[in-house]
Amino acid sequence: MLTARGFSHNAFMSGAYEAQDILLETDDADLIYLKSGRAFQLRQSTHARLVWHDFTRTLVFANMAFEPVRITKEYDLLVAYVFHIDNLLQINAVRGWKDHCKTSICWIDEMYAASIPKLTYWLPALNQFDHIVLGASGTVAALAEAIKRPCHWLPCGVDAIRFSPSPHPADRVIDVYSMGRRSEGLHRALLELAAKRGVFYLYDTFETSLTNINDYRQHRDMLANIMKRSRCFLVAPGKGGLSEATGNQIELGFRYYEGAAAGTVMLGQIPSCETFNTMFNWQDAVVEIHADGSDVADVISMLTSQPERLTEISRRNAVEALLRHDWSYRWKKILDIAGIEPAPQSEIRENRLKQLAEQVGNG
Repeated sequence: MLTARGFSHNAFMSGAYEAQDILLETDDADLIYLKSGRAFQLRQSTHARLVWHDFTRTLVFANMAFEPVRITKEYDLLVAYVFHIDNLLQINAVRGWKDHCKTSICWIDEMYAASIPKLTYWLPALNQFDHIVLGASGTVAALAEAIKRPCHWLPCGVDAIRFSPSPHPADRVIDVYSMGRRSEGLHRALLELAAKRGVFYLYDTFETSLTNINDYRQHRDMLANIMKRSRCFLVAPGKGGLSEATGNQIELGFRYYEGAAAGTVMLGQIPSCETFNTMFNWQDAVVEIHADGSDVADVISMLTSQPERLTEISRRNAVEALLRHDWSYRWKKILDIAGIEPAPQSEIRENRLKQLAEQVGNG
């Protein structure tokens, strides 16, 4: 599996590196560490910009920014994970993968169907792969039609063991936690609630997702520890408020999976998409509030007056995440797409997930 952890240190990539760690734990896998070449940043951005206008349709197969890496061992599967389509250029640094990998999967985390007509010079690169896996379910049919290649939806995931409140439950001293993109109306309402009622409202004061982090494992540990100490956690559909970029396509984001795994009470909007009904189809998975924050004070007061309900929501969310949303379940789906049986190590992790779920469920 390709990894960008050697040169890409943005906070938003830490979840992908977490997923890779679980693959290494649960299967016989090697990471291909890409190394940035000379004048990396300039070369990478220039290369991507040129591809968007390349009528020859050849630059998408060139390597301008990375040191070449050669595969010499024999593998059943190659997984090329890319967050955005322009990260697809990374595969060009890897030599020999077609000769030494029986099956190949390109996993694209973020791609919206509305962008496909604009990707004329990018899409030919996807024909190198046997399968395409997408994090956005609403894009699958459109991309499959465009490239005439098998495309599959793969939901987000989380290290449910890292985020689980068990076996050492902590006091939930943070009343409301907000991270990442947010509704300004809701933010103002919560600031007012914090000022008037002393609610502990924790929120970002800078654009965290693009920030470089020193150690992605420590970053994930810190995030998990904050969330395990948060009573309520704000959630919203992926890229909320950016309808021009999404074409009004509604998708689930990481926050739902992380919030559930940590046993928070998720406050926000229930996405009007089938994926939510499939992945979070249990009572009170999300307690709805208006996006403008006009009812958030009333909802929080109502929940505070129902401590037993708060406890039950927290317990149910954490249990469901352990049984359904750990990254190990996502890797099993990728292996199934490739026609590969899971390694024995995966059963060890699944048993641990089930044991933790029992502990959480029993309170």
